[in-house]
Amino acid sequence: MKRTFRKDLIILANGASEHLGRKVADFCGCSFTAMNKKIFADGEIYHAFPCDITGKDIVIIAATPDDGALLELIDMIDGCHHYLANSVNIIVPYLGYSTMEQAKPGFQEIPKGITRTRQIFRARPHFAAFVDLHSEAVLNAHGGDIHTLHLQTDQLIVEKINALAIDNFVLVSPDYGRSKWVARLAGLLGVSHTAADKDRYAMDKTMVGQVASVVEGKTAIICDDMIRTGGSIIQTAQRCREAGATDVILFATHLVMAGNCEKRFRENGIRKIIGSDTYPDRTNNDLLDIYSVAPLLHKAITKQLQIID
Repeated sequence: MKRTFRKDLIILANGASEHLGRKVADFCGCSFTAMNKKIFADGEIYHAFPCDITGKDIVIIAATPDDGALLELIDMIDGCHHYLANSVNIIVPYLGYSTMEQAKPGFQEIPKGITRTRQIFRARPHFAAFVDLHSEAVLNAHGGDIHTLHLQTDQLIVEKINALAIDNFVLVSPDYGRSKWVARLAGLLGVSHTAADKDRYAMDKTMVGQVASVVEGKTAIICDDMIRTGGSIIQTAQRCREAGATDVILFATHLVMAGNCEKRFRENGIRKIIGSDTYPDRTNNDLLDIYSVAPLLHKAITKQLQIID
């Protein structure tokens, strides 16, 4: 059936997600609209919409991997309101600081997962969607008048794993905190699952104790929402091998891969890491196998803006 689209739909992106914004625009059958941007000698950043957005429905695709990307998103939302866009809808493929949604008692920490998301909400988008959040607590960082949605990549993950055509595998959660999500994936795939025993002993340091013997004689697919430095997931892979896994594959939605992360994986015998394009500049290579979340974002946009087939 021929697909029709709202003529007033404009898809934008911040610099961090322009690659993904173009893919989403292709799925939506409309042109991607790139912002006019330049940096002045003093470091100030100029932004301008390249077309009239008054009365238009705006979709902004914007990951926030750093402070600059977050501020650019907020500027774009405020700019849309300034020029009287009909609606301002945002999709945040990767939410920075999302693991800091709670503050430890007595440490006077700033829970930046909440405070940074609150800054986005204060810019007053009409609709805000996030992909594979570390915690849904951030969805409540507003006064109840913004429509929020947690987009989960479960079906994309299932399709990707099925495409691997592995006969005998088990899903492994790197900790008990993600075990419910991994159990749901295992149910969709019709396979067994287990969780590693992980303890955190410093801000960015963990220790993985053991993995159940259910992995013995099978390929262990370790699934997590993100890979930051790789420390705990490498330990989980080691425990899987010690428990008798014949092979180990890593799966994470958000491939932050900080520092020399890729080198560490190769040195520890990891041959494949599967992840999405939510984090900027992640492309296929001999280690990384990247799939796109563009179909998922397109579906959310279609439903939110009532674009019909």
